[in-house]
Amino acid sequence: MGRARTLTLDWRHWTLGGLGLLLLFLSFTLLFNYVTLRYAASIKHPLLQAILLDDQREEARKTQEVIQGHLNAMAVRLGELQAQLLQLDGLGERLAQMAGLKPKDLPPSEPGKAPGRGGPAPTLSRDLSVDEFGSLLSELSHAVEERSDQLTVLEALLVSTSINKKFLPSLAPVDGGWLSSSFGWRIDPFSGQKSFHEGLDFPSESGTPIVAAASGKVIFADVHPQYGKMVEVDHGNGLVTRYAHASRLFVKEGDFILRGQKIAAVGSTGRATGPHLHFEVRLNGVPQNPARFLLSAN
Repeated sequence: MGRARTLTLDWRHWTLGGLGLLLLFLSFTLLFNYVTLRYAASIKHPLLQAILLDDQREEARKTQEVIQGHLNAMAVRLGELQAQLLQLDGLGERLAQMAGLKPKDLPPSEPGKAPGRGGPAPTLSRDLSVDEFGSLLSELSHAVEERSDQLTVLEALLVSTSINKKFLPSLAPVDGGWLSSSFGWRIDPFSGQKSFHEGLDFPSESGTPIVAAASGKVIFADVHPQYGKMVEVDHGNGLVTRYAHASRLFVKEGDFILRGQKIAAVGSTGRATGPHLHFEVRLNGVPQNPARFLLSAN
């Protein structure tokens, strides 16, 4: 005990001591977090309960945002379906009138009244998930769109068979014309892109007579930025024909014309690569394939 001892601490001792204290602090922190999370539900300490409540509120808020986003998307789809169903109702009423049905002959369409269904109680059942509900909604939307397209085609067929022959655009607008572009998708001659062609193109010499495909009333006879010199004829029941890119017009707006009457001459005005007749048939503003009407004359 009479000897004196000297201990010198250099940077290595301080470094090891600092690392030891850091490891001890980290270990204590991890242990505290584990114990807190493991036994937080049983510990009634106000501070721990407040932390848990904040975490639960944050998780609930995030979950609510996700659910609300799904509900908003589904609400939009439901709105689209309602609009499509209204369109189908209108088409159904028009088709019923064309077919000679009376309003009482139509099936009831009271709001909220669904057709009768039933069956034994299921032995297996479960709640639909949000994804499953969205998938069913998408399938229903697709089915409604298909029914709408079918009814539109049926309406066009009923119109073509119910109106008088002379008001049906079945007469070829030019003699001996062959087609350079048919109705439907094609490569645009100007842009080179795939585009939808809404009529038929009949190449002919400039000045070749253009005749009315059916009787009707001229509703447009002027220059159009795209169609050039154009005649538009209304044949009734929503049926309209267009004769575009003409070099001369022989009728004016308001004229009543007869089937086969000369109304214009072939040209290349407007958006055209050469002299030809662009012929369109539209039903209630929707382009139809003119070839179907022209073939009905045979």
